Amino acid sequence: MAIGFFVYKSDEVSPTDSPRLAKYAFKYGLDLNGGTELTYRADVSKIKSGDVGGAMSSLRDVIERRVNLFGVSEPIVQVENPGVVSGGVDHRLLVELPGVTDIQEAVALIGKTPQLEFRLLRSEAKNFTGEELKNKTVDEVFAPTGLDGQYLERADLQFTNGGGAQLAGQPIVAITFNSEGRDLFAKITREHKGEVLAIFLDGQVISSPVIQDEILDGKAVISGGFTPDEAKALVRDLNYGALPVPIELISTQTIGASLGQDAKTAGVKAGVVGFALIVAFLILWYRLPGIVASLSLIIYIILSLAVFKLIPVTFTAAGIAGFILSIGMAVDANILIFERTKEELKRGKSVHDSLHEGFSRAWLSIRDSNISSIITAIILFWLGTSAIKGFALTLGLGVIISMFTAITISRTFLFAIAPNPPTGREGQGRVSKFLFSNGLHF
Repeated sequence: MAIGFFVYKSDEVSPTDSPRLAKYAFKYGLDLNGGTELTYRADVSKIKSGDVGGAMSSLRDVIERRVNLFGVSEPIVQVENPGVVSGGVDHRLLVELPGVTDIQEAVALIGKTPQLEFRLLRSEAKNFTGEELKNKTVDEVFAPTGLDGQYLERADLQFTNGGGAQLAGQPIVAITFNSEGRDLFAKITREHKGEVLAIFLDGQVISSPVIQDEILDGKAVISGGFTPDEAKALVRDLNYGALPVPIELISTQTIGASLGQDAKTAGVKAGVVGFALIVAFLILWYRLPGIVASLSLIIYIILSLAVFKLIPVTFTAAGIAGFILSIGMAVDANILIFERTKEELKRGKSVHDSLHEGFSRAWLSIRDSNISSIITAIILFWLGTSAIKGFALTLGLGVIISMFTAITISRTFLFAIAPNPPTGREGQGRVSKFLFSNGLHF
């Protein structure tokens, strides 16, 4: 009862009345809530294969931080890696913005965070003529150092106070690296004194200072001839989070709020109808054990919804489908037990002994079938796209919870109501056998 009250009340209470309880309200995906989905392709060609996972995680965190700054409710930012199920696509980033139906507004929320990079001028490039430089790629002229925007801690707007009247008061951007970046910056400036360390912003050289001495404090200055507004915008964008890898917007999708509500209503309706049909079948075919199984199924649904709230699970149309499917699968264990029990009743055993033998003999089949379903859900979640992940998560959790309700709750209720015959008697009365039998057998 308490768990059922929690599941119901957490969706009914307003955040102002009970913020602690309201935070457990169901979370719905873009296809049920309406909004915009943006798909970006990440260019990881210049990242070592062993570092790609970390770079994509960092990219997700940066984009999520930027979106949160604009107050979008429950944004979902997911990494989609190449895989068998996903068709071997490039590394992609999926950004779902519930409630944002204007694509231009959604793109503006993500923005284009400048990609910051430090490169050393190659020794052979010092002898290139201007014409030769025009025909060279960036990699042929400047060598990567590994120091880029992912090591940035913060950026600040400052103004010069020296260098003569013409240079005084010029806006500059002071950047500070984190501890890892500070160590890398110190190593670069220590080992390459007298060399040019160019600062690249979005692939363009904006400053080319010469390293005079080792820099230990992890601080550098970007002076690119900015106007005050340009420098202010650069500081803002850098502080929002510099992207560890370049991204390209490749697709957009908008789902209206009404369409999402229709999908949510249809999903709930399908669940209710499916549950009602299952209960009707259980009671008509399995009689008293069917009533117990129906009660167990109600408890299973309540427990599942509570777990979905606590994790929390973001419901999508595919996720609802997975949950509805798990409701049907939750009945499988009860059916196996009831069929085994019927066989024992035919042998003349008492109801109590038949139930005991039914649970004992059905357990191995229940265990193996559920383990295979769980393994399938894990594989789908690991290799699937975002839609498939939602289906796999609700299905997998549902199967695990159904094992508990079928073996524990159904067993407890059935043995509580099963008649136990007096010692020395075999079999059971006709009424008891009718109530615990099934199908057309009386």
